[in-house]
Amino acid sequence: MRKLREMLDKADINQFRFWTQIFFFALFIYGGWWALNWSERLPVFACAFVQDRCGSCYLLGLQHQMTAPVSRMFSLAGLGILTGFLTFLIWFVLLNKAWCGYACPLGTLQDWITKIRSGIGVRRSQYSETGFKRLKRIKYALLILLILIPLAIGNTIFGSGLSHEFEIPFCMICPGRTVLPIFNADFSQLMIDFSTSTKMILTALGMAVTGGFFVGAFVKKRFFCLFCPMSALQYLLSRLSVLRLVKDGGKCTRCNNCVQVCDVGIRQIAENMEKGDILQDDCMLCLKCVAACPENDCLQLKFLNIPVFRSTDTGFFCRMEKKERGI
Repeated sequence: MRKLREMLDKADINQFRFWTQIFFFALFIYGGWWALNWSERLPVFACAFVQDRCGSCYLLGLQHQMTAPVSRMFSLAGLGILTGFLTFLIWFVLLNKAWCGYACPLGTLQDWITKIRSGIGVRRSQYSETGFKRLKRIKYALLILLILIPLAIGNTIFGSGLSHEFEIPFCMICPGRTVLPIFNADFSQLMIDFSTSTKMILTALGMAVTGGFFVGAFVKKRFFCLFCPMSALQYLLSRLSVLRLVKDGGKCTRCNNCVQVCDVGIRQIAENMEKGDILQDDCMLCLKCVAACPENDCLQLKFLNIPVFRSTDTGFFCRMEKKERGI
């Protein structure tokens, strides 16, 4: 057990994450090729517009379900909505926001774009603290809208219901719809649909967001994650998770290593001197902060309150030595 503990303390979390991301990306994009045709309702971030995906994004099902009349939601039919939500909830009870850092295909794609930028020597830009706080609110607004807009279809609002063409508003502007099918040689979503004015507006917005996704991901790490309503929904449920990032503020020396390695520049992880759960809404549990912390047990990832990965001086210096040697 002691040797296992030492091995985990010295683990290269970046290498582990790299291969884990490849595994999930292949599973969710190409799972159908291997006959892994999981249920359409399986709440994973496998975009429904990817032909050979494995499972489907929960946000798609949620938007479809929200188009039902409110009276139907509180009938026996509402059990279907509840079942879908509870199945979705299981993922985050177990994984918390590690889903974002290790499994989400769009997150993985952004990390690959970052590697390309770094490889050609282009410096990344950073958010000001004020700008960061303002931008992070957008994902909550999108989460509210992707629920309210479908609700307006099945329930009369201001005298008339919305067109069914607004049934999945977020999916129509999400870059997952346009980008992820490309990996299956499907370019059909990279277009503006002129069949109706509604579809034209939604698909045009989708193309604009796709352009912003690539430009933003190139200049800033995990750019789109700041606006992702899935991230907002996960954080609202994070308190129910058995996987937690905790800090012992008494051991923190404010070296700011955690801020420097954080892909989205979360300062609270360094500034919070309280002891306990310090997960932030934009955190993706990539654990770079834990790996970069040189203080024993200052930062820890715990599963059912059992330390899984923790900061140690030996682990920190071991990783630093490997980095200097280019390993």
